[in-house]
Amino acid sequence: MIWDQLTSAEIDALERNIPLIFPIAATEQHGPHLPLSTDRLIAEHFALQLHQEIPSQVLILPAVGVGCSDHHMDFCGTLTLTHQSFSNQVQDMVKSVAHHGFRNIILLNSHGGNQGVGQVIVESLGYQYPGLQLVLASWWRLAGKELVDLNQTGIGGVGHAGEFETSLMMSIAPELVRAEKVEMGKNQSGFSWARGDLLRSGRASHYQTMKQLTDNGVYGNPLMASKEKGEQITRVVVRQLSRVVKDLISN
Repeated sequence: MIWDQLTSAEIDALERNIPLIFPIAATEQHGPHLPLSTDRLIAEHFALQLHQEIPSQVLILPAVGVGCSDHHMDFCGTLTLTHQSFSNQVQDMVKSVAHHGFRNIILLNSHGGNQGVGQVIVESLGYQYPGLQLVLASWWRLAGKELVDLNQTGIGGVGHAGEFETSLMMSIAPELVRAEKVEMGKNQSGFSWARGDLLRSGRASHYQTMKQLTDNGVYGNPLMASKEKGEQITRVVVRQLSRVVKDLISN
C-alpha cells in the first residue's frame, strides 16, 4: 500500500503493526552519465518492488528526496540539507506516523551521506519512543554479503555512480542513463586505512569531498554495469528487505 494514495479513513483502518518503508535519499551529481535523481529513484525502486511482492504487508511513505550532500557541492546541480535540517524533516515524519499509532518503521537509505545522521536519528527517536521499532537500512549494507558476490570491479568499484548504481539505473530508468558518457571514475588513492567503497569500509573515517576523491564525480567503474546486474541487485536487496519486514511483523 502507498501512504499518499490512500484516504485518511483507509489509513485509520490499518493494523498499526504494519511495517512502513520510509525512503531517504539525495539529489546530487552522479557523474556525467547518471541523473541527479539517482539515489531517490533507487530507494523508491526497492520500496516499490517490495510492495509488488507483498502489497498488503507494507506501507510506503513519501520519500525524502534531498539529503546530506555537502561533499558533492563542488558539482553543479547538487542539492543539500544540513544535518540538522535533514534530521528535523525525517524525525518530524516519523513522529507524525508514530502519532497515528504506527510502530514499525524502516528508514530505507540510498545515500552514503545520510548514514551518520541516520544512525543518530534512530538512537534519538528510539529513546524518545520506547514502543517504536525504528530500523535504518542502507541497501548496500542490507545485502552486503550477497552483493560482494556480484561485484566484478573490486574495492572502489561500487563507490559512487559506479558498477552498482549504474546497473540499477540501467534497469530502473534506462532512458535517463547517458550511455555515451559512461567513463571510469578517477579515483584518488588516499590513505590505505581509509580506502573503501559501498561494500568495504575503511579501517578509519577520513573526510574528503567528492571532488577530492574523483574530479569527474564517478568513484568506481561503471564500465562493468549492465541491466541484468541491476536486476540481480534488486532481487537480493528486496529479499533481505522482505526479511526485515517479516521479522518486524512477527515480533
